[in-house]
Amino acid sequence: MIRVLLVDDQPLIRSGFRALLDLEDDIEVVAEAADGLEGLALTRRFLPDIVLIDIQMPVVDGIEATRRIAADPALAQVHVVILTNYGLDEYVLDALRAGAAGFLVKDIVPDDFVHAVRVAARGDALLAPSITRKLINRYVSQPVPAVAGTRLDELTGREREAVSLVAHGLSNDQIALRMAISPLTAKTHINRAMTKLHARDRAQLVVMAYESGLVAPRDS
Repeated sequence: MIRVLLVDDQPLIRSGFRALLDLEDDIEVVAEAADGLEGLALTRRFLPDIVLIDIQMPVVDGIEATRRIAADPALAQVHVVILTNYGLDEYVLDALRAGAAGFLVKDIVPDDFVHAVRVAARGDALLAPSITRKLINRYVSQPVPAVAGTRLDELTGREREAVSLVAHGLSNDQIALRMAISPLTAKTHINRAMTKLHARDRAQLVVMAYESGLVAPRDS
């Protein structure tokens, strides 16, 4: 059973998402919160698999709530998915760095929304296609940091290749096919890379791949 916490200051939004998730046999909404501080308290109380949280909220916003969840060792298995009305904005990179597992735009169609919850529960990075494109464009407009590559020095060649393919949006099965290995081996390469880079999840791995210069935006 996938356990979900909804955190949004708009009751109508929460009700709509809850109605969709309550239809699924393998998903349970354990609680709802109207601001980030309440969301933090409920996260610690219920230990959900997924926290769906709005960026802009009163008391504590979604980015700060994400940062506190990611920093708490007791919540290491909690995956935070940011909900946004606007797609990529100035908060997206900050939230990814804070530990968000991905983003969903609130106008997502119902079937895709439910699928996204399941993807996030598996620990896979979750970025809406529109946000992924804009994220890449944002990196195109920024110079590569002078320290490019230094963060990936501890990775093996195969681990670097797997991280590169993650940054291009490939699933484990697709990475396995591209690298001519089994999906389990692909997952092992990715997990080892995450451990070495201290990445909380695949979303942070994607950010590191771009920031280190391993992946050039024009190649994505």
